[in-house]
Amino acid sequence: MSMLAVKHGAINLGQGFPNFDGPDFVKEAAIEAIKAGKNQYARGYGVPELNSAVAERFLKDSGLQIDPDKEVTVTSGCTEAIAATILGLINPGDEVILFAPFYDSYEATLSMAGANVKAITLRPPDFAVPLEELKAAVSKNTRAIMINTPHNPTGKMFTREELEFIADLCKENDVLLFADEVYDKLAFEADHISMASIPGMYERTVTMNSLGKTFSLTGWKIGWAIAPPHLTWGVRQAHSFLTFATSTPMQSAAAAALRAPDSYFEELKRDYGAKKALLVDGLKAAGFIVYPSSGTYFVMVDHTPFGFDNDIEFCEYLIREVGVVAIPPSVFYLNPEDGKNLVRFTFCKDDDTLRAAVDRMKAKLRKK
Repeated sequence: MSMLAVKHGAINLGQGFPNFDGPDFVKEAAIEAIKAGKNQYARGYGVPELNSAVAERFLKDSGLQIDPDKEVTVTSGCTEAIAATILGLINPGDEVILFAPFYDSYEATLSMAGANVKAITLRPPDFAVPLEELKAAVSKNTRAIMINTPHNPTGKMFTREELEFIADLCKENDVLLFADEVYDKLAFEADHISMASIPGMYERTVTMNSLGKTFSLTGWKIGWAIAPPHLTWGVRQAHSFLTFATSTPMQSAAAAALRAPDSYFEELKRDYGAKKALLVDGLKAAGFIVYPSSGTYFVMVDHTPFGFDNDIEFCEYLIREVGVVAIPPSVFYLNPEDGKNLVRFTFCKDDDTLRAAVDRMKAKLRKK
């Protein structure tokens, strides 16, 4: 979609990367690390200062005290943390349950591991977890359940009740939990709850996160996986043959970022809240059915008022004729039919870009 945006001169509200830069204090920390000669291979599972910063931040956010050397593995972005977790802990034939729609890397990496994938579909308007359907899906072959909260692409935040229900299923059936929490600092309507913090869950949970979304530095690819030692062992076995080590100076800068004052995270949430409101109001004015987004920097909408048969057809029209890029989310489902009426927009753009995109849609889209 980003290539099509360039080809057609369209405004890109598709792929989730900001069109503004990260904070100066983090970039300066990277420059200083390079000047200080921190340019050779890092320790495989992370430079000590970053492992410690991850542990400190996790304690502050979740209340859990962890060992930075034994329970934190630094990876090349959260996508590598996902791959290392799946390849290190899932065997061929293991069953893994996902919630659709899902980040496409999940299914791809599970396929590499030879896993059998089951998907529980979250449906609009609120994308609530169908609890009884989930319970029925757990079998003696289920090795893990994977969650993403706040949730890409829907913007849903799993409720405490949903998380506790999933936790009980994991404990009752001896199932692992893989938690992708990259949007934890973009929770607008309720505090983020880390699955590992629910009683009895830390010992069976891998928590994955990254620098990119919170600090608008997606190109740095700094991520991490937090897990108890018996699970960390598997994650590190895979990690050592995926990337071995992650950029040394960027790890030093990431440590500085994670020690940012609370005011940084408060301002981040406030700024993104304003961007969300700008986009949501514009989408409604343009004629979309807009679904609630409680977290992430994505909004899901229903495009059917405009008369197109599916999301791909609509998104192609949106690029060619309107000059705006969005993502057709049918690619995030095992059954593409489940997503054919939906479209995902991102608001991680400067205000002028969001206004320009909204103006184009209001001017050119017509209900049918």
